[in-house]
Amino acid sequence: MKAVMKVEPGYDKMLLKTIPELEVQKNQVKIKVAYTGICGTDIHTFTGQYKNSQTPVVLGHEFSGIVVEVGEAVTKVKVGDKVTSETTFVTCGECDYCLEKDYNLCAHRKGIGTQINGSFAEYVISREESVHVLPDAVDLKAAALTEPLACCVHAALEKTVVKKEDKVLIFGPGPIGLLQAQVVKAQGAFVILAGITKDQKRLELAKSLGIDVTVDIQNESLEEIVLTYTKGYGVDKLFECSGAVQALNQGLPLVKKKGTFVQVGIFSEKLNLLDQESIIQREITYIGTRSQKPSSWHIALKLLEEKKINTEKMITKIVPLDYWRQGFEAVLSGNEIKVLVQS
Repeated sequence: MKAVMKVEPGYDKMLLKTIPELEVQKNQVKIKVAYTGICGTDIHTFTGQYKNSQTPVVLGHEFSGIVVEVGEAVTKVKVGDKVTSETTFVTCGECDYCLEKDYNLCAHRKGIGTQINGSFAEYVISREESVHVLPDAVDLKAAALTEPLACCVHAALEKTVVKKEDKVLIFGPGPIGLLQAQVVKAQGAFVILAGITKDQKRLELAKSLGIDVTVDIQNESLEEIVLTYTKGYGVDKLFECSGAVQALNQGLPLVKKKGTFVQVGIFSEKLNLLDQESIIQREITYIGTRSQKPSSWHIALKLLEEKKINTEKMITKIVPLDYWRQGFEAVLSGNEIKVLVQS
């Protein structure tokens, strides 16, 4: 089968290759891939910045497809099912985190598209426990965004609780920020989404998705806008989705005293300067959130089924597997919102 592989560490080092199809083991499911979303971590792997990938490996972890074969021990998934899948492929099954199904925190976890061959291919293998059969109302294109949506669900609805009376600030109108804003908005909260001047197209999209206020922080006073809408108190919750240290430190003083700051975006450096004074003096709860867990997926698919998340407006380009490089280049250019690769 054809597959896009990161063959060795470093910049690019990616090739479209023909590799053998994997055989299905007893508790596994073989999926004919329909669509795969190009994730920020795929781009960081392409550039050589992301070190977690174990090369050689087929990239791709945001996907949907149709089941073509199941192992002898599979009981809940059948051939012909339209599905998506969690990225978890291997866990120890014994640690405290596994016993609580916090697979995202298992020290022995191996993920699809990172340590295990992923979905930028004609076929992908997943374990039955990770596979989710799609509701009838969720099509294959929308389903390819379930993984990033589940990450946003985990951040907003599992690591904290968003209430309809909350005023919420979100930094970063990229795919994660736009999904995060929609998850928060689906709870009835008031959402302010902040970006920079080059994000104008994305901020306009956010308005069309029902986001209450968008702010170009390079041309508008974010502080003035936030304090106006919150009667001088600051926001109840803030989700930092950009991974920019400047956004982190600009946001902390804008959180209400006793408010909550959730760090969704990943920083390029492990250690960064942090406005600890704001955290201490304002008694802010600072929360880290990593990936997603099985419960996140059930909620994400329910949101998609109920049409509370608009994926159609977010998907701005689709390229065939043979032209995967065009897809990556489109993401790198910053001119698209969400790019899918069709297998």
